[in-house]
Amino acid sequence: MTESNTFAIQGYNLSRLLKRLEDATARLEDVTFFQEGYIQTKIDALSKGENTESSGGNGASGGSANTAAVEPQSGLLDSSVAKSESKSPKQEATEPASIVAFESLVNTYLKPLQETSEKIDPLVEKAIHHLMNAFEAQKQFLRLVAQSKKPDYGSEPFAKSLKPLNEQLLAIGDLKDNNRQSTHFAHLNAVAEGVPLLSWIGVETPASVISDFKEAAQFWTNRVLKDFKDSDTNSVVWVKQYLGIFDALIFYVKQYHLTGPSWNAQGLDFAEALDKIGSTESATNGQTSTVQKAGAGSSQPPPPPPPPPAPPASVFQGQEAAEAPKGGIDAVFGELNQGEGITKSLKKVDKSQQTHKNPELRGSSVAPATRTPPPKPKKPTTLKTKKPARKELVGNKWFIEGFENSEEPIQIEVNKDESVYIGNCSSVFIQIKGKVNAISMSETERCNVMVESSISGFDIIKSVKFAIQVEQTLPQISIDKSEDGTIYLSKDSLHAEIITSSSTSLNVNLPIGEDDDFVEFPVPEQLKHTFASGKWNSSVYEHAG
Repeated sequence: MTESNTFAIQGYNLSRLLKRLEDATARLEDVTFFQEGYIQTKIDALSKGENTESSGGNGASGGSANTAAVEPQSGLLDSSVAKSESKSPKQEATEPASIVAFESLVNTYLKPLQETSEKIDPLVEKAIHHLMNAFEAQKQFLRLVAQSKKPDYGSEPFAKSLKPLNEQLLAIGDLKDNNRQSTHFAHLNAVAEGVPLLSWIGVETPASVISDFKEAAQFWTNRVLKDFKDSDTNSVVWVKQYLGIFDALIFYVKQYHLTGPSWNAQGLDFAEALDKIGSTESATNGQTSTVQKAGAGSSQPPPPPPPPPAPPASVFQGQEAAEAPKGGIDAVFGELNQGEGITKSLKKVDKSQQTHKNPELRGSSVAPATRTPPPKPKKPTTLKTKKPARKELVGNKWFIEGFENSEEPIQIEVNKDESVYIGNCSSVFIQIKGKVNAISMSETERCNVMVESSISGFDIIKSVKFAIQVEQTLPQISIDKSEDGTIYLSKDSLHAEIITSSSTSLNVNLPIGEDDDFVEFPVPEQLKHTFASGKWNSSVYEHAG
């Protein structure tokens, strides 16, 4: 094939490629015109609907609110259109669709919920206020998702991005724990049990996680309906609005984050995007404060820039500071490479000071003290994950965990069908009033427990320096892998069985002395094992003499 024919074929292919690009461009322009016309049609329809509602009265608005609460899809669509009408074209172009939809969810469901909470109780309003702040913190996180690549979930920037959200979750938990005697404790518990729905950003099946937390929250919303169905209609409306958030969020994640956060594969690094969003927010806050000051009428000029840093006193001073040797292994090798100069700092010993030539000096020498081994380093406390202390009844089981150095006694009142678990407590006194089914204590230190009565018994596992006092009856005490414990039994519990394994330094006190004084009996630790008559026998080893 000649060069002219080859050139002709290439020119033909190039012209066909240009033709196809022109056709594709024309189709994209048609799609753009169609979308603009469709959005304008929706805006016009919305404005006509608002005029009709204003002329029709308040009844129509109430009906639309109920419809939005039942149908999350229609509510999000209407709010998205209204949001697009209020935003400028530049803001629409820069804001991702997922963020616009999330803002619509907040405006459609959380703001009416906050208005209803104001009519119920200040504590309920405060809990929903923290919930709204948590959604706002998650919106900032979703902005990072839209702008950055998927980060390492164990990195420091990722933990920093989740800090505002975690603070709101902890605030809701503290609000619930500090107001257990409130008449609206069921409302607070419903929010505390449901707010972990925002943890969907850390799983691959967010819709199922949100559904699980909805079921957990419904346990307490049903209690709200039971307690306030006839006395407070606002609480009934509050329950419907609160549960509507879960359905709306499920609809949202199915649209934009079906398998977890939709990271931008072509975006920035996570740390870079985090700094960018942080700088943008600080700049926006600075502009807002400047505009407010200007509106107030202040005409003071801006402060002058800071002066430049002072130069060094000498040019050689800066060079000496830059050339200062570093510490570590480099400094060691640097001194070894000095050659003969390394002996300059050594002191010359005179012959009269040499002990091998002067025996009289040997007697005056002091023998070096025996070196004690260095203490075994303990595990840093920063590596220990410390959970917040809690005293909570979940179902039929009491949980007392995480208390340390508590000056006030921890008291609970129990029933026959309830059990008690005590774990990870240190230097506390716990009093259990009433007859309880079972008690278990694990991994405690300096923990003193006073028990009134127990049906099945008391289990002690991996505990150090503990004390147990029984006021009435208790059939059995089981001690495993524990040490330095003291047990005080009452007259009604003298026949209690005490079972020990891998435990040391245990003492049992019985009220059998004069005037019912306690007499201490140590629990044997040494056993003697023998094989006789075809059997393996074990008995307590007693020291004679």
